[in-house]
Amino acid sequence: MLLSLFPVNLFSDNLLLLLSIVIITALFVSQAGYKFGVPSLLLFLAVGMAFGQDGVGIRFDNFDIAQSVGNIALTVILLTGGMETEYRSIKPVWRQGVALSTLGVTLTVAFTGSFIWLLSVKMPQALPFGVLGCFLLAAAMSSTDSASVFSILRGSRLKLKDNLGSVLELESGSNDPVAYVLTITLVQIITVGNAPKMPTIVFTLLFQIIIGVGIGIGMGYLGRWMVKRIRLTGSSLYAILVLCLGFLTNAVAAHLKGNGLLALYIAAIIIGNDKRLPFKKDVLKFLDGITWLAQILMFLLLGLLVNPMELPKVALPAIQIAVFMSLVARPMSVFLLMAPFKGMNWRGKAFVSWVGLKGAAPILFSIYPVVANVPEAKEMFNIVFFITLLSLLFQGTTIPFVAKLLKVGEKAEREVDTMGIEMPDEMGTLTNHIVTKKDLRNGNRLKDLGMPEGKRVIMIKRGEDFVVPEGNAALMEGDQMLIIVSDAPNEF
Repeated sequence: MLLSLFPVNLFSDNLLLLLSIVIITALFVSQAGYKFGVPSLLLFLAVGMAFGQDGVGIRFDNFDIAQSVGNIALTVILLTGGMETEYRSIKPVWRQGVALSTLGVTLTVAFTGSFIWLLSVKMPQALPFGVLGCFLLAAAMSSTDSASVFSILRGSRLKLKDNLGSVLELESGSNDPVAYVLTITLVQIITVGNAPKMPTIVFTLLFQIIIGVGIGIGMGYLGRWMVKRIRLTGSSLYAILVLCLGFLTNAVAAHLKGNGLLALYIAAIIIGNDKRLPFKKDVLKFLDGITWLAQILMFLLLGLLVNPMELPKVALPAIQIAVFMSLVARPMSVFLLMAPFKGMNWRGKAFVSWVGLKGAAPILFSIYPVVANVPEAKEMFNIVFFITLLSLLFQGTTIPFVAKLLKVGEKAEREVDTMGIEMPDEMGTLTNHIVTKKDLRNGNRLKDLGMPEGKRVIMIKRGEDFVVPEGNAALMEGDQMLIIVSDAPNEF
């Protein structure tokens, strides 16, 4: 146990020193990996493994603590993802997203579980699970991981066509209920021997989803009202309020036997789409920082759980299962379910099939059998962990390439530098412009630019200094201007 190495309280200097060293190491490694297009989440897992018992020597094998930390981290990740999701982006594709997050997960479990069972007949020593165990293994890794999808899609600065990004984010943010119910049901059947009937399983799933959606909508609008009615002294307090509302939504839904993560995601979308949310940009920046910390801690902890010396034993079956899931099970599910939707061509379906990323969620689901003492559960955990590494390494690193190959994406526009200014959306759109020699041909004063109707310069940045945008302000080549655009075309 990690805590046994430090016979002091949880907040001891030794433990804080250790956590600081591990996290700083992970940040430096992720920065180096960014240059080579390696997903940060994969590197966080690798750092956790490096500091584990087969590396630096930290021994951590408490699956209960890892499960609790992982659930808290997923709450933060889904809250931030929902806050950044716009109605207009998901409205055209909500049917596709819901189909993939429900029937898509079920089909993936059916296809993959059948393949694992057939594989276990040929490799009984490597896959000693039995029929139910094979489908439990498939259920644990059936959902796409929200942390991986949000992080990689937004970090790669890809602008995807036909709302493909919205489909993938909506699917990954809402597909946990089906995977969770299937995993828990199979764990119950294996450990207790009390197999619930199919109507009971379907009812349980529908009940979780209905309660989750209902609580999510209710808490979302309650949160909107609360955030705008409470008068707080700064943006940080509003961010803390939103964060606590997210935890409260998850807890209330779970207490009522609904799906807390689904409720949380829906509530976050509703709150985040309030155009009059106080200090919205500052709140999102705060949540983004907390999300990165949660991801780092979660992936480091999951990396510490695994024993790298045990992974070669499961490498062969894990590789075969990963290839089947990526190239057969996931594409079959996507193409079957997306067939009725005319807005997605074969290129889009192929791309959605490829971005079936695994990450923290499948690893966390694979912890449930371990905690429940399911036979051979540690081998299941190792297989899911190995498949997650393969998914992040091969799928995560090739997403920009595959998008370019299938002609479904292009580089997103550079993010606007708002220079710390927060502007309500209804006032217009903020954009940047770098002053060129051509701009100064009629004079070097701001008033000489002849700004078109509907555009106003609200700030000028020169290096690290700022210039007040008065009419007589002298401009220099390379100055960066922050411009607000109302109804005029977004061109200088």
